[in-house]
Amino acid sequence: MENQNVTEKDQEMAQVCLNCPCGKSARQEQQGFLYSCVKNFTEGICPFCQAYERVYGRKAHEPIPVQ
Repeated sequence: MENQNVTEKDQEMAQVCLNCPCGKSARQEQQGFLYSCVKNFTEGICPFCQAYERVYGRKAHEPIPVQ
């Protein structure tokens, strides 16, 4: 699902989001305080969450699809 306009820097920043304790918890738990923070606040503020969305085509709080 990668976009053609995704840079290497975007990929590196998205990796930070993947390893972020807040983002991990939000994606796994789908409820609670950290989920609310990531969903409502950090998406518009956090450059790592924004890069995650550009690279993976989904919001930082959405669960990772099972393949």
